[in-house]
Amino acid sequence: MRSAAIAFIVLLPSAVIAADTPPGWAFLSRTPGVDTGPEDKAPRHRPGSDKTYTQTQIDDIFNPPDWYPGEHPAMPVLVAHGKQPVVHGCAQCHLTTGRGHPESANLAALPAGYIEEQLADFRNGSRTSSNPANSIMITFAKALTDDEVKPAAEYFASIKPEVWTKVVETVDVPKSYVGEGNMRFAFPGTAKEPLGRRIIELPSEEIGAKSRDPHSPFIAYVPVGSIKAGESLVTTGGGGKTIQCTICHGADLRGLGNVPGLAGRSAIYLFRQLYDIQHGARKGNSVALMQPVVAKLTQDDMIDLAAYMASRQAGS
Repeated sequence: MRSAAIAFIVLLPSAVIAADTPPGWAFLSRTPGVDTGPEDKAPRHRPGSDKTYTQTQIDDIFNPPDWYPGEHPAMPVLVAHGKQPVVHGCAQCHLTTGRGHPESANLAALPAGYIEEQLADFRNGSRTSSNPANSIMITFAKALTDDEVKPAAEYFASIKPEVWTKVVETVDVPKSYVGEGNMRFAFPGTAKEPLGRRIIELPSEEIGAKSRDPHSPFIAYVPVGSIKAGESLVTTGGGGKTIQCTICHGADLRGLGNVPGLAGRSAIYLFRQLYDIQHGARKGNSVALMQPVVAKLTQDDMIDLAAYMASRQAGS
């Protein structure tokens, strides 16, 4: 009886964690009741590009827009067109540069082996999501073979990392909603709302995001003081609360070997991964090393860590 009681006490924190409700601001689902008006059917141009697309063409999941074909290597078929009838072209969500949007991952310069490993984890059930709406990668992965994934992984690994997300500490943020494609946009006008303990990422230019323009970056609004607090956790471990991130991810957080770089990636995406690892939505051999790292973290700690990591320069 005593051993059973001890086991219950040991397991209790995990049970409590598993029962948490994923924060809606991080796990993006479309805001109900928002009328975005009629579809823009006019031909669209982007600065520095000689291409023209309509929004319908931009939204073609098997032919994502390629605004600047001279700026990247030749795209593998999977990146440019996907695998019909199930798998969307990778560039639709991750863009031709791999840098993606806040609702998807920034794949640029990740180790090819790491990308392949993640697709395998999606396929075998080791990687899921705390929000079912964000689980489309599981469907894609199950429709792909290792041979099909490999060229796409090598393509994204070859892309030079750049600063894609500008991190801004603030008290108030533009009032916003989650629209098509689970993308967040500011409401028209100048209305603001308290940020609180959240991360809100918005496009620097709404039409650029809707156009899937890889020259149109994002702004991550984070709580005041979160970058400094995150730096302390990253570099010292917070007095035993976690383990120094720099041990595995490198002194500059740009990764070591097959360990992914974290510097300059989407703050809200980084938060989601920390949350999912802590809550068991991400498993597998490599994630097992992360579980003791995140076990004692609060959501505030995860916000601070994500803010600091996102604020670092991605490097070259």
